[in-house]
Amino acid sequence: MKNYNRDLLLLYKTEVYNEDLLQHEVECLHKILVGVECNEVFCKSHELVTRNKITDKAKAIVKAIGQTTLKPFYFLVNKN
Repeated sequence: MKNYNRDLLLLYKTEVYNEDLLQHEVECLHKILVGVECNEVFCKSHELVTRNKITDKAKAIVKAIGQTTLKPFYFLVNKN
């Protein structure tokens, strides 16, 4: 099994899945997650709300999430 740098919890029935099918499922999940775990997709789906304005600029969002904690009155809002 390939070692991806992520933790996944996959629940399955042992009588249905064999090792090859399980490996295939993990690889498919990895491909899906790689496509959505990038800054571009994150910035498209979030807005940064500050005390005085709302912005969807990628540079501002990436700068805000680069810190360990958000500044006071800074909020990330999911557009969904």
